[in-house]
Formats: sequence, C-alpha cells, structure tokens
Amino acid sequence: MLDSRRVVAVINELLARLDNWSLIGLPQFNVSILDGDLPWSMLAETLTRHVLIDLPAPEAFTPVQARKLLVHLAFSGAAVARHYQERDRAHRITPGRAFDRLRVGPDRIPFRAYFARTASQTRTGHPARDTYITLVRWNVPTVEVRWSGARIARLPGAFGGHEVRTYTNDRGERAFFVLTKKSEALERAANAMLEPIASGAVAIQSAEAIYRLRVTATMLTALRQLGSDFAALPYEASLRPGHFMDVFRQFAVHWEPGDLPPSGAQDPEALKRDLLLGLDLPDLAAHVRRQFPVLLAADRTALTRLMGRPPLPTMVLAELGLDGAALTGMSADQLRRTVRRFPVLAAWYLVLSAHARAAGVHLMLAKKFLFRPGEARANAGIPDTGVVPRDRGTTGMDESFLERLTRLRHNHLLAGLHQIPRLELLGLAGLDPPDTVAGVDLERLVYFAPIRGLIRASGLLRPGGPAIRPVRAHLASAG
Repeated sequence: MLDSRRVVAVINELLARLDNWSLIGLPQFNVSILDGDLPWSMLAETLTRHVLIDLPAPEAFTPVQARKLLVHLAFSGAAVARHYQERDRAHRITPGRAFDRLRVGPDRIPFRAYFARTASQTRTGHPARDTYITLVRWNVPTVEVRWSGARIARLPGAFGGHEVRTYTNDRGERAFFVLTKKSEALERAANAMLEPIASGAVAIQSAEAIYRLRVTATMLTALRQLGSDFAALPYEASLRPGHFMDVFRQFAVHWEPGDLPPSGAQDPEALKRDLLLGLDLPDLAAHVRRQFPVLLAADRTALTRLMGRPPLPTMVLAELGLDGAALTGMSADQLRRTVRRFPVLAAWYLVLSAHARAAGVHLMLAKKFLFRPGEARANAGIPDTGVVPRDRGTTGMDESFLERLTRLRHNHLLAGLHQIPRLELLGLAGLDPPDTVAGVDLERLVYFAPIRGLIRASGLLRPGGPAIRPVRAHLASAG
C-alpha cells in the first residue's frame, strides 16, 4: 500500500511540474522563438533534457492521469511541429521529422510512440496527435450548464483547477479556448434536451417535448449571445485578428501528411446538433465521418447512431402527417391554421431559428478574425507565408463553404413560418417565448464548476519555483 501511494505521489508531482511547464515555461519558449531570440531547436532540446526526461512509461499512469499528460504532450508537440515547419518550407512536406529529436523518459522513447501509448492509456480512443479534445475539452476546466435549479449539462476537463493552458500566455487565446468550451457545453445542453425526443422516449407532441424545445431554444440563444459577447470584448481582453492568424492558429499544423489538425469543426456536440436538427447537405454523413479520426470513441458511436436516424424536423412532419414541400408553399393564412392545429410546429420553428442564428454568429466570428483580415492582406499584396493558410480553416473549409452551411441552416423545413410575426406565432400556439440570457444571467447559466477539495502545491505555478525555471536559466544549464 505504501509503495502504491508513493507511486501516485510521484506521478502527481510529475504532472504538477508538467503543468507548470505548459502554463509558464512553454509559452515563454514560444514567444522567445517567435521573437527570434531563441532557435527553434532549443525547445526540442529543453523538452528532452529537462521536461520529458523523468516521465515513466505511459502505462504507469491511470486513464485520468493519462488525459492530463496527453494535454501537456499535445501543446508541446504542436509547438515543436509549428516551429520546425516554419523554419523551412521544405519541412512542411515531412512534418513528422519535427519530432526526431524528442525522446521521453530514461528509455528515450520516441515522442510520437510515447504520445500514441499515452493516448491509448486514456481509454478513450484518442488519436496519436493533438486534437480539439486535448486543446479544448480536456484543457479548459470543467464547465456546467444549470437551468431552473438543475444541472442539465456537464463537460468535464482533465484538470482540477481553473487554469487554461495556451500557446503564448495571451489573454485572447485563453478567452477563445473558454468561449469554445462553454459553447460546446451549451450545445451539449441543447442536445440533451433533444435526444429523448429523437429516440422516441418523449412523444413529439407532448407537453414535455414542447418544454424541452423551449429550453433548447434558450440554450441556442445563449450560444449566440456568448459568441456576440466575445466579438465585443475590449481590445486588451480580445483575441486580436493578427494574433489569431499569425500566432494562435499557426500551431494547428500537420503532424504527418494528410492528418487533421485541431479545429472548431471537430466540436462533437456541434456535429450532433446538425444531425439532430438536419442539414440539407448532400454529403453530410461524409462530412461528419471525415472528423472521425480525431474524435473520441464515445463521440464516434453517438454520431454513428444519429446518422442512422432521420433528422428531428423530418420525424416531426411525418408524425403530424405534413409534407415539407407543401408546407413551404403555404400562404400565411394556411400556416396560421396549421399552427393552431399543431402548436408544436411553433416550438420547432423557434429551435431551428435559434440554431440558424447561432450559426450566423459563428460565421461572423470567422469573418472577423480570419477571412476579412486575410482579404485585406491579400488586397494589399501581402503574401501568405504562414504554415497554416489564411484563406480557409485548418480542416480546409473556406468562407464560401461556411456561408453555404449557414444558408442551409436558415433554409430549414419550417422556414416558411417566418411569414407570421414571432409574437403572433407564439400566441397562435399558446407558447411563451424562450428566455433571453445575457450578462450576469449568462455567467450563471454556463460556468466553471466549483473547485472542491483542491489543495494547491506551494510554488508550483510560479516562474522560478521548484517546478520550472525561467528560460534564461534553462539556457544556462543547457550550456
């Protein structure tokens, strides 16, 4: 028992030191390399000689510990890969060579092999590279969504504190990671409301279904507000477009040719929502399956199940005996009579409209931080020299494709109901409007879970403390 406790204590100490590296040491190195004050090779050397040297075999970690370890390895691996590829354009043809210098533990295990074994040890089906999961879901603290006194969604992080690991310790990077995690938590809450209806556990026309739809519309309205608030952040707290293009997203590089770098397009809850609510994209299943290599096993299973069902709006119209094309061609008066007969249609219209408006904010953010600044640079004749191109997302989606997705979400099966003013529509159906959540109420709706029983180790998160020394001290010890 004593030996077991000692092993746990040693591993926890190693993880604390790694956390200090990811929170302080690695961002310092990244900034110094980007500023031209350090050669990129110094990062790989420091990682091998001072950070990874004491790590035991991945199988010594519990699955929970392995998830923490994988986050640290993901940020370090992304940094090494980015700086290597940025040094020479020819390096982008053979990105895996970036890791040739990295060795882990006393047995000097190659970094990619150690990463793959650690990913396997998480018992989640995580792939052998950094992903949306490591950068957002496991990195950012646990987020909860609470409504009417009950917790309706929880999105766990891998760590117990409220720290967020970033590439360069920039406030905007932290804000972006938090935005993305809270957005996924709200999406999970919306999906949790919809899935019992999709599975048949809740009858489509029941009072419970209508209540669930009202809550879903509220969650999606809050999702839109969250994105709008991020876009309106003051300069000092915002993720600046130049930093987003030139620094932040340049860490989302290939680790081997043809793989999928991390992207918000890999948000599993967003993918589930499109399958639940429907997206008239001919190759939707193929679009979703393209993300499978970088998703967790549980998310792949859930998405596969949803792909085997018709989307909810199609199920609703079939249940009500309505034809989608005929509904689209109805006059306003015909629609009024139909809504009086089937009040649930108004509830579904609110959900689909809120879904489309949330997608519109996502497109607005992409234009604000990537496409508009990139277009301005192109018009000014500034060449695109980044490792990650500025004219498309890291998974290859360009502005026109994102605009197409947004249009499809707006042109849903019940879009014809826009002919009826919103308040009148609600009155016809006898429904209350979904709640608008903003400001303090939004902070109370989606929030970091309270820290319970966390004992902080003295000095572990302080530059120059026992866990990590400043960059200059590393340079001195490296000779």
